[in-house]
Amino acid sequence: MKLLWSIMIILILLLQVRLWVGEGSFAQVWGLEKSIAEQREENAQLAARNERLYAEVRNLRSEKGAVEERARMNLGLIRNDETFFLVVEQ
Repeated sequence: MKLLWSIMIILILLLQVRLWVGEGSFAQVWGLEKSIAEQREENAQLAARNERLYAEVRNLRSEKGAVEERARMNLGLIRNDETFFLVVEQ
């Protein structure tokens, strides 16, 4: 009878070791869940950035004024009948 109890206790301990340490353990599952949550957050940020970029592309394709505005703001372009003034702050 003692032998049977000893074998059962050893089996239970071996199952517990596999549960807490090693492949498929709680620690590994927690780590994977944390990685998944971080990746989902990063994916959400990238999806929002992509949506902003798509909106900007749609705007540039549909309106000529958007291209002109872009050229004025980023490249400092002016029309022939305009005068350019540069204000320098101290």
